[in-house]
Amino acid sequence: MTDLYEAGDINQSEDDDIDDEVDDDIDAGVDDDIDDEVGAGNELGDEDGGTALAVLTYLARSLSNDPDSVVIETEERRGGLRLNLHVAPDDMGRVIGRRGRTAQAIRTLVNVAGAKDGVQASVDIVDD
Repeated sequence: MTDLYEAGDINQSEDDDIDDEVDDDIDAGVDDDIDDEVGAGNELGDEDGGTALAVLTYLARSLSNDPDSVVIETEERRGGLRLNLHVAPDDMGRVIGRRGRTAQAIRTLVNVAGAKDGVQASVDIVDD
C-alpha cells in the first residue's frame, strides 16, 4: 500500500466539495419549485406570510389527485394568518391522513414557514 492516511482522514475525499455543490443545487431547486407553484399572482409578500402560503400551496397541490381543485383562502388576523384549505372531496383523506398525521405535519410546516416571515400561520382544512 502506497497511500498514507493521517488521523482524521477517514471518509474524507476530494468529492466533498462536489457534494456541497449538489446539496446547494437541490436546496435552490426546492425554493424554485415552491415559487413556481404560487407564481406571480401571490397577493402576500414574504413579510405578510407569503412563504406560508407558498408552502401550503405546494404541499396541497402535491398531495392532491386533482391539483386544480385546491383553493386556499387567506384571512389576516390580529395574531397572525389563517389559511383555509379547500380540496376535492376525494382528496380529503389524502390531505388529512391517518389519525390526522398528514394534516398535523402540514400545519407544522406551514407554521414554520410563517415564522420565517415573522407571522404565526395556522391551517384549517375546510370540508365543503
